[in-house]
Amino acid sequence: MKFIVSSSALLKQLQQINGVIGSNNVLPILEDFLFQIEKNKLTVIATDLETVMKIHLDIEAKDSGRVCIPAKILMDSLKNLPNQPLTFDIDKNFGVEITSDNGKYKVMGENPDNFPKEPPADDSSAFKISSHQLLTAINKTILAVSNDDLRPAMTGVFFELEKKGLTTVATDAHRLVRYKMKGVACPKNDSFIVPKKPLNLLKTALPDNDDEITVSYNNNHMFVSHDTVQLTCRLLDARFPDYKVVIPAENPYQMTINRQDFQAALRRISIFSNKSTNLVTLTISGNELQLTAQDIDFSQEGNERMACQYDGEDITISFNARFIIEMLSTTTSEEVRLELSTPTKAGLIKPVEQEENEELLMLAMPLMSN
Repeated sequence: MKFIVSSSALLKQLQQINGVIGSNNVLPILEDFLFQIEKNKLTVIATDLETVMKIHLDIEAKDSGRVCIPAKILMDSLKNLPNQPLTFDIDKNFGVEITSDNGKYKVMGENPDNFPKEPPADDSSAFKISSHQLLTAINKTILAVSNDDLRPAMTGVFFELEKKGLTTVATDAHRLVRYKMKGVACPKNDSFIVPKKPLNLLKTALPDNDDEITVSYNNNHMFVSHDTVQLTCRLLDARFPDYKVVIPAENPYQMTINRQDFQAALRRISIFSNKSTNLVTLTISGNELQLTAQDIDFSQEGNERMACQYDGEDITISFNARFIIEMLSTTTSEEVRLELSTPTKAGLIKPVEQEENEELLMLAMPLMSN
């Protein structure tokens, strides 16, 4: 079996799926790419048993066949080759010989029959969404996903489907982000939780444009299909917490402030905060915000004042500055509104200018300051 492919085109496509391959694989064959050749089309598949990703590429080939090629040595070789046509020659014992303009490289492949089968898309429901919309929903919420394996439901993004729109939610119990999008026609009211890893892979593989994406799902898996990339991932078998209970119904005190100025001040002040808590205290009175941070262990302290628009009683409340900085990065709105009630209740952050058909809400739990 023989085929010819552009080295740079192959590298570009493989880089999109290389992230699937884990470092501690239970099966040695999971360290390989599965190459499938059929009628001048190459399909390459990578899997870690939880996530399967495949790309399609045009090649020159007279025959069809399959082979598993070790991913690391192939990626390292392609990264160090200039752009040129490469000829892959595979013998009946799965030995792979790669010929370039001025070199020959040999690597031992493996039997493709041992490569894990991908899960079938039985009994699945599907909806269409643009690539930009899906990426936006992921980017707005993924930062609040928990890394705590003892709470598996929180280690992914919750997709809540309604006939007129899609809501994505993520929380780590310290902060919560909810993003609502109208205009996505889902087949029925439904919900599922997608793990963090496949969502991060989609962020790098999908183009940020209006290409149409088909998302289908059943009880166990989600299937995402684009022209050149397909991803299948196992859904989290857990129950997402009732996030609506956490969002306060009434936060009467409202502070409106320039987002970039607020973010920059938090970055400067958090340098002086305790490194384990990142605690920064906000004191709001009149139309002035004072930010204070200190680390008693190292006798360091910082404080700044800035102007804001405030409607409410004077309040002093503390937050994890890193969380607020990250959440402010998810919006491009010039101004944000911080809605508060008491120093012990969650604060809400909302962009003042929201995109049409979109609604972003961010929640941060306060910290107890000394």
